[in-house]
Amino acid sequence: MKMDSIKMKKELENRLKGPNRSFTYNREKDELRIVNARTGKGITVAISGIVAKWHQQKDQAIDEVVYYVEEGLKVMGTENNLSGNDKRIFPVIRSTSFPLETGEGVPLVTEEHTAETRIYYALDLGQSYRLIDEKMLEQEGILSKHIKETALFNMRSLSTEVKKDSVAGNTFYFLSTNDGYDASRILNDSFLKHMQSQISGNMVLAVPHQDVLIIADIQNNTGYDVLAQMAMSFFASGKVPITALSFAYENGDLEPMFILGKNRRM
Repeated sequence: MKMDSIKMKKELENRLKGPNRSFTYNREKDELRIVNARTGKGITVAISGIVAKWHQQKDQAIDEVVYYVEEGLKVMGTENNLSGNDKRIFPVIRSTSFPLETGEGVPLVTEEHTAETRIYYALDLGQSYRLIDEKMLEQEGILSKHIKETALFNMRSLSTEVKKDSVAGNTFYFLSTNDGYDASRILNDSFLKHMQSQISGNMVLAVPHQDVLIIADIQNNTGYDVLAQMAMSFFASGKVPITALSFAYENGDLEPMFILGKNRRM
């Protein structure tokens, strides 16, 4: 079976149709917007990206999109107050290409991070979360500074247990609890400094998608190549991709790295 944008669009519409649902297709951008007609709120998905994923994962790629759209629309249909829910506020890492505002044009609460990544803030809802926007802050009279400080405080309480693997003399540590905030651990300075104390080579990190943080103890050029291949593989298969680039970690700073091929780095 050959999959293209038109077939994918029809498949998603069939899987997501229901009462009070409407669909709008932007042919130029190849995007499908699914709207809850009752609330007027919706979610936009990039069809081309899903088609590319389908060629690797088949129906699993569609299942994941349907799940996240359903959860997202469910969240939009309920009121979720920030007041009284400080313990449910966390930071999330996204690519700098991720939208800066909601589908309704409301600015999301963000913070600059690196040239490749940006910090967003979320209200945890159990099986999903809602990104916090400026309208939510305005309605409840909450300062963005409070949200950011609260999120970082909560993130430090999350598990930092890692699994370890070695390849050609290089050690790779993986943090993947699938709680939606694995990549967010890159914001935990004390954790990163602890890991650095155990590393004898160059410390390099990667956040290819939201559900993994990779920390590498690079001892030789092969290690850079292995990490680059690993990051690209995770990036291509992740539910919420962030970046395939890696980051050198030194003195508390993160610097994006371009690994151009065997034994070549920028």
